[in-house]
Amino acid sequence: MSLAQHDEDSGTATHPETRGIELVSDSERHGRARDLFFIWAAPNFSILNFTMGATLILLGLELWQALLVIAAACCLWVLPGIIAVSGPAAGTSGSVVTRAMYGLRGNKVFVAFVGWFIGAVFLSLTWLASSFMGADLLGRLGLDDPVWVPIGVTVVVAAITIVIAIFGHGLILRVYPLVAVALAVIFVLVAAFILPTVDWQYTAPAPLTGIALWSSISIGFTILASNPLSYINSPDIARYLPRSTKPSHIAAATALGGALPSFVFTSVGALLATGVGVDGFAAGIDAVIFEMLPSWLGPVLVVGVVLNTIALNSMTAYTSSMSLQAIGLPLKRIPATVIVGAVGMALTIYLVTASTFLDAVNLMMQFLVVVSGPAMAIYVVDALRRRFAYDGLALFDDRRGRAYWYSGGWSIPGMTALLSGGLVSILCLSTDLWVGPIAQATGFIDLSVPAGTIVAAVLYTALSRTSLAKDSTR
Repeated sequence: MSLAQHDEDSGTATHPETRGIELVSDSERHGRARDLFFIWAAPNFSILNFTMGATLILLGLELWQALLVIAAACCLWVLPGIIAVSGPAAGTSGSVVTRAMYGLRGNKVFVAFVGWFIGAVFLSLTWLASSFMGADLLGRLGLDDPVWVPIGVTVVVAAITIVIAIFGHGLILRVYPLVAVALAVIFVLVAAFILPTVDWQYTAPAPLTGIALWSSISIGFTILASNPLSYINSPDIARYLPRSTKPSHIAAATALGGALPSFVFTSVGALLATGVGVDGFAAGIDAVIFEMLPSWLGPVLVVGVVLNTIALNSMTAYTSSMSLQAIGLPLKRIPATVIVGAVGMALTIYLVTASTFLDAVNLMMQFLVVVSGPAMAIYVVDALRRRFAYDGLALFDDRRGRAYWYSGGWSIPGMTALLSGGLVSILCLSTDLWVGPIAQATGFIDLSVPAGTIVAAVLYTALSRTSLAKDSTR
């Protein structure tokens, strides 16, 4: 292979990456585990964290209760860290590795519905953030059309995002550390102006007790937990690391990169809400923050939101393009990336015209756990059960009777655990649009995350020990 072809396959900061789900050979492996810290930190210096933190106070929690919920949810970042190890082990994307869990045919269904759903939600949510913030800033400059200005911001940010996703891993590896540092500075500055408004003696207007308290805690935990549980794409980012990289280092760098900024700035969002109060958010969290900042910092924050949006969505579009390939569509990675971007942009434009930012975030984050929680649990169980010993070549062997053919191309343990976990999550979910019968019976306590993940993990573990899970890799 020529050097030019190598650059095109693996991607550099100056060449688009053409490799999709194809195996990464040992000669093309590069980087260190600690590089993952900055790659995962950049997308999590986010205004979404402010929004979710403020939501905990709006749900009626005391400040100390909100901080404990944030800490508990951030602990879930260890799960994307664990499954990230499967990337270098298999030498391919997570959307291919999951063939070991669902079978060659079952995985196509899983990736089409679960992978695409998660990707579309996060593309739209983060583009939505930049749309509202950018529109607010432009409105202060005289461009105040409530529909076309947010749509215009969405289109511009989406275009930049897709370009970065096309260049792929090489550009992400080079640029994200710089983006992470820039975002850290911006959000620390914003936090510095928010903190003087904090009511450190804050007490909820109507302190919650008993079932009502646990209902608010559980709903808030579900919203926050949906963020780490959604990153089933973490193997895609780690797959270029040398095979000899220590699994513990991969897991730690991934988990800490996501957890640290998430904890800090979700906590700042909760602190922000203590000073503003429930009524203060009527105009939207973007307007609230702008009012607290000096005139020079408002535009800087918008730049930060846009940078964060581009960082998160470039990663999402990058990995979602490989999901399209894993489904079996005859697409190269770059055209697949363009399609992913178009779908996400269309959903964002719909949300811009149909909802407020805070409502859209909370509702979609809650529904996200129905699929992301069980899927993450199954992946973690499978990775630990196999000790990350995935055979990359076998994962691509789609002939009948081969390693991951299972029962007619379907893994009964994987599909049963996924559907059962998802069903239990739905029954336990408590949102404005849907309250499951179990949630109703418990007084609107949302147990969708623990119930869905535990059911999926236990079922998959048990069924994997039966003849239903027989494959030739063990």
